[in-house]
Amino acid sequence: MKHFSLPKDGGLIESGLPKDILHSYEKIPAEIFSTPEDASADLADLITAEINSRKGGTFRLGLSTGATPVTLYRELVKRYNAGKVSFSDVEIFSIDEYYPTGSGERQSRNFRLHEEFLDLVDARKENVHIPDGKVGKDNITEYCADYDRTISGLDLLVVGIGEEGQIGFNESGSSAKSRTRTVLLSYKSRKAQSRNFNGNIADTPKTAITIGLATIMSAKRIIIMAWGEDKARAVKDVAEGPMTASCPASYLQRHENICIYVDDNASSMLTRVVAPWLVGPCDWTPKFIRKAVVWLCETVGKPILKLTHQDYIQNSLGELLETKGAYDKINIDVFNDLQHTISGWPGGKPNADDSTRPVSSTPFPKRVVIFSPHPDDDVISMGGTFIRLVEQGHDVHVAYETSGNVAVHDDVVLQHMDTAHELGFADKFDEVKALVASKKPGEPEPRPLLDIKAAIRRAEARGAVRSFGLNENTNAHFLNLPFYETGGIKKGERTQKDIDIIIRLLNEVKPHQIYLAGDLADPHGTHRVCTEAVLEALDQLKETAEWLKECHVWLYRGAWMEWELGKVDMAVPLSPDEVIKKRHAIYRHVSQKDIVPFPGDDSREFWQRAEDRTQNTARLYNDLGMAEYQAIEVFVKLF
Repeated sequence: MKHFSLPKDGGLIESGLPKDILHSYEKIPAEIFSTPEDASADLADLITAEINSRKGGTFRLGLSTGATPVTLYRELVKRYNAGKVSFSDVEIFSIDEYYPTGSGERQSRNFRLHEEFLDLVDARKENVHIPDGKVGKDNITEYCADYDRTISGLDLLVVGIGEEGQIGFNESGSSAKSRTRTVLLSYKSRKAQSRNFNGNIADTPKTAITIGLATIMSAKRIIIMAWGEDKARAVKDVAEGPMTASCPASYLQRHENICIYVDDNASSMLTRVVAPWLVGPCDWTPKFIRKAVVWLCETVGKPILKLTHQDYIQNSLGELLETKGAYDKINIDVFNDLQHTISGWPGGKPNADDSTRPVSSTPFPKRVVIFSPHPDDDVISMGGTFIRLVEQGHDVHVAYETSGNVAVHDDVVLQHMDTAHELGFADKFDEVKALVASKKPGEPEPRPLLDIKAAIRRAEARGAVRSFGLNENTNAHFLNLPFYETGGIKKGERTQKDIDIIIRLLNEVKPHQIYLAGDLADPHGTHRVCTEAVLEALDQLKETAEWLKECHVWLYRGAWMEWELGKVDMAVPLSPDEVIKKRHAIYRHVSQKDIVPFPGDDSREFWQRAEDRTQNTARLYNDLGMAEYQAIEVFVKLF
């Protein structure tokens, strides 16, 4: 299966660049890979080599659990199955565990480590060390001290980090001298961990056992892993920031044998990615020049056409001038380039000169498919553009890839059942209430309850698109991709069954435009899986589908992130009235207001996030010297 990453367009020329220069801004050197899978494959090779190089005795390996190391475990299992490595002489240590929790409970670190790795290789039971979450309170302090002595001095420790630089359960404020101990989990951490407990914070443990920062520092070698945009800030702080208790992993800067493995998305805030001209020579493509000029405008606080030769020189962009010529010509070229991204006609303006427009004028009208991972991503992420495409006469279809059922709170279900009873349709309230009561923490929700939740979300999605004139019966498609339907937060792998469903829809519509979620910071990973499933479908269609020759794919962002202006290919401005129309469409998703089970750390409702994001984009365009709009939705053209 293919994995999604944006193609490179210019950037730092790393070939031949000394490592000292490449990592000059990094206190912990970062190794950047295109995808988590690429990084995990390289890391698995490293671990395999380390184990195989051991001459006699056991190799002592420390591991963490959670979402981050799953791809690494898969790669290690592959190497074991291929006969490249044995774990029979490897002592394996886990760094944390919920407390209290039993080793057989599905949410426990113990259970996950066995399920995802240990049960699939030849690790010997006596060589596996995982904190015991059932130790009595009277003995827990002594137990932690014993575990600390056992785990200290690992040959290799491989760990992930949290969004605020947590490592293990060492949260903000942890002492650099801390050892293995029990810790009280903050509300914020419990909220994040609640996704392992069906989103129910009441069922999420309040305490945990974790090895301390000093224990971590005792390892002979440390490798940190971080994948996805939601880890980008933590990677920046850990690799380049000051050592501070507010970012516990930053204390690891003192270790003499440490590095951090990141994918492209997690590396996005590192200096060598944000401003690579500060590090070394660059490949100055037109888009990369735009990135540099936008950065310079933000750095000096000027619009594009007011930048001076001195601004370029004083901010390490002399190489750009040497390569591309006079600053004023660069200013004008970038201004025109950015201005040409702005279009009020996302489907193309009929009978117009389209030579400088992002979308061709023909054919008109166009057939369009908007893929929405969850039943509200379409209107949250690109609702204004969606409305424009419909009002401008295009044949627009929206494909809701998953049911979104687990993101409906039980109270919302009971309210709907009560409404149905009040209207005299049926009295199912007590029956559904019993279904809710039968739920078990960590277990999949009852299928009849999930079916009700899916029905609620389908009705909301139909109401949203109906609000701006789309025919919800013919042009709204609910794909219910199988990978999602596990009944819990942990999803299955995408398979050919998912891809075949997408292929059938594409062959039915034969679109000229496809819109996909490029928002890879989705906390549950659903956006990435959905996007990659569509791209895999397109890849399988490329030899047989004639319509694909005229089809273009556009990527939008969701509620968490926005495209940086250096990457934007189309910017659709919204009027105040269009912003209100979009807001009203988002309002139709009532189950996602106020008590949405998985909101993340952002307390704003989705319509507020969407408006703040698009209005901020409009301000950025205005600051660069463009026209002032109420809001702007932006897109990147994949092909």
